Amino acid sequence: MIEYLQMAPVAALIFIITIITSLMVFSNETLYGKFMLHPYSVSRKQYIYTIFTSGLIHKDWMHLIFNMMSYYFFAFMLEATIGHWQFGLLYIATLVLSDLPTIYKQRDNYGYHSLGASGAISGVIFGFILYYPKSQMGILFIPFPIPAYIFGGLYLLYCTYASKHSHDAINHDAHLYGALSGLLITIALNPDVIAICLSQFGIRL
Repeated sequence: MIEYLQMAPVAALIFIITIITSLMVFSNETLYGKFMLHPYSVSRKQYIYTIFTSGLIHKDWMHLIFNMMSYYFFAFMLEATIGHWQFGLLYIATLVLSDLPTIYKQRDNYGYHSLGASGAISGVIFGFILYYPKSQMGILFIPFPIPAYIFGGLYLLYCTYASKHSHDAINHDAHLYGALSGLLITIALNPDVIAICLSQFGIRL
């Protein structure tokens, strides 16, 4: 863990805080309720802080483990690549931006709540893909790894479809807009990343 703290202190701090706060709400229903995003309230300028706190908690162990594994595989390398404050800005901005469409869409739905770091983690993954488009990534139900740029394309297609047609309890809008925000913020932080990405396909700008 010392190595990760030295290489990517911001990513390590977010990792630790997210695990601790998630474990706290597992046994504290009051805190769980206070930390969840409630678009109906936020759109009426109440509990604005939940835009941030909802990204620090998870529904259950499986939700937490899946998100933290995804984060672990990409966040530390991305921070080492783009810099410490840049990673912190990317994560926080993506966390907020990934929730804004949900807040607007569900602004009149009093019974809707949302939580989890998936939107911000999607942003981290897509920032990573820009720098390392040919790295190999695994997907559940596919028995072999695929290049990151193919994974990214499939992910965006799935999230776009699911956000319109899925009726499960997953906030696919957060995944989609988190991924898109991650791409845009990564490019804004370092416009040269476009050339870096294309050069790995033999394309020179």
